[in-house]
Amino acid sequence: MISISQDLTRLGVFLSYAVVRGVRVSETTRFIDEMLRSEEERVRSVIGDVNRLTENPIVQAYRRFMWRLGIDPTKVRPSSEALARRVLHGSSLPRINSVVDIGNIVSLRTLIPIGLYDLDTVNPPFVLKLSEGYEEFAPIGSQGVERLRRGLPIIVDSRDLVIHIYPHRDSRYSMITSSTKNMLIVSCGVPGIPKSLVIEATESVVNMIRSVNPLVEVVEVKVVPYEG
Repeated sequence: MISISQDLTRLGVFLSYAVVRGVRVSETTRFIDEMLRSEEERVRSVIGDVNRLTENPIVQAYRRFMWRLGIDPTKVRPSSEALARRVLHGSSLPRINSVVDIGNIVSLRTLIPIGLYDLDTVNPPFVLKLSEGYEEFAPIGSQGVERLRRGLPIIVDSRDLVIHIYPHRDSRYSMITSSTKNMLIVSCGVPGIPKSLVIEATESVVNMIRSVNPLVEVVEVKVVPYEG
């Protein structure tokens, strides 16, 4: 389903993923809202403030990776850090839908960037590679399309559609909506991040989706690059 280019595996990039089929996406339920609220309160209590967040070794590992690729993480935040910063500044996370909210809960809990993609809007297999400078990207939250510079880590499908800039932005063309039935979960790993934590993030999303969608079919959580 997903492969990683050699130049990125040499940099220590890895990921875990799972496929979930037969999912039902609804508006945010009271149960999920309460879980989100509880996680927001935990982050404020345990982390306390933004300065302590930036001292967290997980946050620092993603920042080091982004600096290495010439991306300023003080301006372009890893997605998990961006969620936590919003909460620490006193704001609640937006309630999107039952599935995206679950991804945000787990990302807040683990500080692992997590991407969720509608498999019926894209064409597998996928490749995580460095951009070549011709690619276009349609970020969630924007109506426009951006031309990407060379050297950005991106996930593309078999048509070269960019669905993710690693590890911080997703495409509106593959986002989870009320129409989504089949989805891909990706948890992002970089040097300094325990592989077990990245796997845990994917498994947690799967288990929480199962708790609200008991009849879903789940492909086992896999790790790329595979190490037997």
